[in-house]
Amino acid sequence: MSKDTVISVKNLKKYFQVYHKEPGLKGSIKSLWSRKYEVIKAVDDISFEIKQGEMVGFIGQNGAGKTTTLKVLSGLLYPTSGQVRVLGFNPWDRKSEFQKQFALVMGQKNQLWWDLPAMETFLLNKAIYEIPDKQFQATLDRLIDLLDIRDILDIQVRKLSLGQRMKAELVAALLHNPKVLFLDEPTIGLDVVMQKILRDFIKQYNKEFKATIILTSHYMDDVKELCERAIIIDKGRKIFDGKLQNIIDKYARNKILSLVFSKEVKEKDLKTFGQIKEFAQDGSAYTATLLVPRKTATVQAGKILNKLPVQDLNIEEPPIEAIIREVFGDAKNTPVK
Repeated sequence: MSKDTVISVKNLKKYFQVYHKEPGLKGSIKSLWSRKYEVIKAVDDISFEIKQGEMVGFIGQNGAGKTTTLKVLSGLLYPTSGQVRVLGFNPWDRKSEFQKQFALVMGQKNQLWWDLPAMETFLLNKAIYEIPDKQFQATLDRLIDLLDIRDILDIQVRKLSLGQRMKAELVAALLHNPKVLFLDEPTIGLDVVMQKILRDFIKQYNKEFKATIILTSHYMDDVKELCERAIIIDKGRKIFDGKLQNIIDKYARNKILSLVFSKEVKEKDLKTFGQIKEFAQDGSAYTATLLVPRKTATVQAGKILNKLPVQDLNIEEPPIEAIIREVFGDAKNTPVK
């Protein structure tokens, strides 16, 4: 492990034993003598290292093991086996020196006191983390300005909007200037404007404080805009660890041509240029969407411009969600390198 490595995970496993009971009274009586258990491999032998200041996207489908991994890294769960070091500590030792240097923010969990203003939680965290007065005020002012929430500090949390609460959650988690930040679905349920605001804030926080960040999200725009590196897991196993752009280059086999025509075009005339995904007429406007091989996208676009009455044309990358779906589909046959 190099000197600038902040998080080191080696052969981490976390298994859960789940009890299965047959339904009804008969099943309840039967369970008194015989119980059936199943071992769930939430995290199954994964390894990775993250250096200081890195912002890494942790991607996986529901139940892939993302949140379980973050809980192990933050000391909330004890692993079945494997070695984990965060800032040089064993997380599950739960030493005070370690707990003062990281933060876990879960979009579906609240740490704010529901019936009290957010400021009360901030003051409580100041006492818990033993933050000096001067440092607390300076950090609080900076975070409040970055997130623009000064006008809601004295309003009961339950009266805030979801976006306002999420901003306040971030302030509460970052008051002690953590060196490591685990963000588990921080933008879940937020509208696109609020998602963008929080992404900009996370990016700025990483830049200013050189924090090491692991981000999980179902919104691929979060990962695409914030993280150069991605770790992808499926059913508890790591299937990719590297630059997100490498995944895009390998699995984005096609580009999307979005076309608007000035007059009628036959569908059969378009088929020679690529795979038609959409073809529609809205009044006097004719539109189409084509999939073309990315290597020939520019050439095909030129041919379409020369041969058809094109009013507007855009060449776009496919949605990152579609690319990740291909990764998972390929991983069923062989792990991604």
